[in-house]
Amino acid sequence: MIVQDVINHLEVLAPLAYAEDFDNVGLLVGDKQSEITGILVALDTLEAVVDEAIQENCNLIVSFHPIIFKGLKKITGKTYVERVVLKAIKHDIAIYTLHTALDNALLGVNDMICNQLNLTGKQVLIPQNATIKKLVTYVPKYEAHLLRSALFEAGAGNIGNYSECSFNVDGYGTYNGNEDSNPTLGEKGRVHTEEETKISVTFAKHLESKILHTLFDTHSYEEVAYEITTLENKNQDIGIGMIGELETAMEEEKFLAYVKNKMNTECIRHSAFLNKNIKKVAILGGSGSFAISAAKAAGADAFITADLKYHDFFTAENNILLTDIGHYESEQYTKNLLVAYLKKKITNFAIILSKTNTNPVKYF
Repeated sequence: MIVQDVINHLEVLAPLAYAEDFDNVGLLVGDKQSEITGILVALDTLEAVVDEAIQENCNLIVSFHPIIFKGLKKITGKTYVERVVLKAIKHDIAIYTLHTALDNALLGVNDMICNQLNLTGKQVLIPQNATIKKLVTYVPKYEAHLLRSALFEAGAGNIGNYSECSFNVDGYGTYNGNEDSNPTLGEKGRVHTEEETKISVTFAKHLESKILHTLFDTHSYEEVAYEITTLENKNQDIGIGMIGELETAMEEEKFLAYVKNKMNTECIRHSAFLNKNIKKVAILGGSGSFAISAAKAAGADAFITADLKYHDFFTAENNILLTDIGHYESEQYTKNLLVAYLKKKITNFAIILSKTNTNPVKYF
């Protein structure tokens, strides 16, 4: 098995197309054609994690956070980032990271937190824009079923709980090939009229290359007429943050104690109590102050996130309980998620959960 095989599995779970523009995801160090001896899964790739990979005979580290975030102009070992890269290269260890691609995945970071808190009725808090595309193409009527089936097999036509969705209109197409053409139907130099079916299907944007390859490979025409547009429709399955409900409403203090226990955190910073029960909960792993307004708009009683600043707590405005459980604490179970996923996809292979605690924040 090579690095690319693992990447293929990971990008089904968290396609890199949905990572935020500012992010640095994918294979950061190493050769995707390298044979793998073992996989170490970590939250962060620090020197201690690379040492752990060496000890465990793992030459691929799958990390949530990217060790290289900004451009490196020198690699001299002066900073912790440079030292990690140097050591990984020296020991032929590849580093792959998912970060916000997994944040925006339906079964990613935030789903894991919801599961940890036993939330039900989960929904994406902030759907990502421009993730749904539409293909319109025209095919000889007798080929319509074949092409539709191939597009469905490639992943087109899925809408929520429904698959194989399409819209079809029969009509007549015309064309006149020049002397360099080689028409499948009709003769070059003469106008040809063919009974055709117009097929419209939607698909997720990360599938565009696959959809087009399928279209061109299946369609019989020398020149395939098609249109691709990006839709404004909200995607139910792609976006950051989630919202769900507790099985039973809790008083605020009991709720905080529950979160503290379930998320294994030593400290929760929170806004003023509202003297009401908590039932509907919004969550966003990592730095989530930007999502406070979305949590309030969704009618959440509480919002669980991290890295809130002093002035962020004022925005609670007496209608939501804001809770900061810590950045590491909010994302710590992500590596468990990845190990479980990879073990289902790759059996009888060394996939190891890192034992290194990479939390840089200490409590006195």
